[in-house]
Amino acid sequence: MKLKLTSFALALVLPIAIVAQDSVAVSTEGYPNTFNSGSAKVSPFTQESKRFNDWSISAGAGIPLLQSADLTSIKAGNGKNVFGYSAYLSIDKAITHAFGLNLQYDRGETRQGWFNTKTDNATGTGNPYQDVGARTQYDAISVLGDLNFSNLLRRVDNKSPYRWALHGYAGIGTLAYRAYLEDAAGQRLMTEIKPFKLSSLFGQAGAGLKYKVNRKIDIEGRVMYFVTGDDEFDGGGAQYSPINQREDQVSDNFFNATLGLSLKLGKHQSHLMWHDPLQEIYYKLDVLADKNQDVEVCKKGDADNDGVCDDWDRQLDTPAGARVDGAGVALDTDLDGVIDLYDKCVTVPGPVENNGCPTGGTVTDNTRTLEGIEFDLDSDRILPSNTPILNNAVNYINSSAGSYNVIGGTDTRASDAYNQKLSERRANSVKNYLIQNGVEAGKLEAIGRGEKDLKYPECEPATKCPEWKNRANRRVYFEAK
Repeated sequence: MKLKLTSFALALVLPIAIVAQDSVAVSTEGYPNTFNSGSAKVSPFTQESKRFNDWSISAGAGIPLLQSADLTSIKAGNGKNVFGYSAYLSIDKAITHAFGLNLQYDRGETRQGWFNTKTDNATGTGNPYQDVGARTQYDAISVLGDLNFSNLLRRVDNKSPYRWALHGYAGIGTLAYRAYLEDAAGQRLMTEIKPFKLSSLFGQAGAGLKYKVNRKIDIEGRVMYFVTGDDEFDGGGAQYSPINQREDQVSDNFFNATLGLSLKLGKHQSHLMWHDPLQEIYYKLDVLADKNQDVEVCKKGDADNDGVCDDWDRQLDTPAGARVDGAGVALDTDLDGVIDLYDKCVTVPGPVENNGCPTGGTVTDNTRTLEGIEFDLDSDRILPSNTPILNNAVNYINSSAGSYNVIGGTDTRASDAYNQKLSERRANSVKNYLIQNGVEAGKLEAIGRGEKDLKYPECEPATKCPEWKNRANRRVYFEAK
């Protein structure tokens, strides 16, 4: 039996140890532990920083009912039910909003057997099983873990304040008792156990339903199950009478139903066990939602009418009609130094003096339609900015009766062999895109030319040219067969 109680005590201690772990313990660099907190703007938790009460005193009274014993309080068809009394007083400490510890003192008297020893006497029938009654006076001190299930399991979308809370209790302690037996021979003390001995170890567990009356007082109905660890608690031990029908190592256990009050101590408005962290978050969000927006938007105006306030506009003289980015800077899609508003070849870089178009001839509508696309350095991934160009190519090729070479090229970085493979991958990437979007496969042939067909031959080596020329060499373009 003592082994069972030891295992029971270990099971109770483990959750407490888990709750008590400090997340900052993994850091040896001193405070603050920014690795775990996720923020450097933290402050140590002190007594002065507490916002909630976490101490309370509880007291209650009830009825103990001996259930698992040779002599019981509840009869099953024979005899009558006999009831004792109980009372408890505890000092409660909330560790978190869902867990606390209670130091509790219990006092009471169980009554069991075939009659109430306080009001009745043995009938003298001669039946040793029916002519007996007993009572046991007990005192107990225990440490209980208090788990607030209502706060622990509360739904995140439950915004309503709650006044009912389900608590679970479990703990161990020391039990002292005096068991009296009465039969035809009279009433006498059968067993006495002193506290703070190994034989006095006991455990109890149960649940309670609390109601919040106000910020200071709670009412609680509680049912606890006491495991005494002693077969002689009921007054009918094996060495005294033939009443005992159970093994000596079997524990006499009883239920204790109580009704009590809790007085919450402290100067704060709320107790920690009644605090819902999510409720506080929802409240702050509601306050922000209802708060008037006093922030003056676009205080400095928008002088160039580009849709970006001058407060954060990085280009205050944007030409009328030009598309801008989030910072108010006119867009230059091909990064050739000519903004899209004035660029005649928006997706193909070219010098400013040629309106942003490549030199070497007139740019026709057909040329624009089948204009090539460019790639990032050492990449064959089609960029999102090239999608409109390729979609135009799909439409043009489908409307045309001819077939086309899809030719891939590179700049002059890396080796000839590597650039050849890279150009082939680029050509096949574009070919596959066109086929996936409706172009007949027979109309297309992918060809890789590496760095042999530079759009700007002067970029050998690449360091001799600006980046927009090297980017123009990293291209895939179309050639009619």
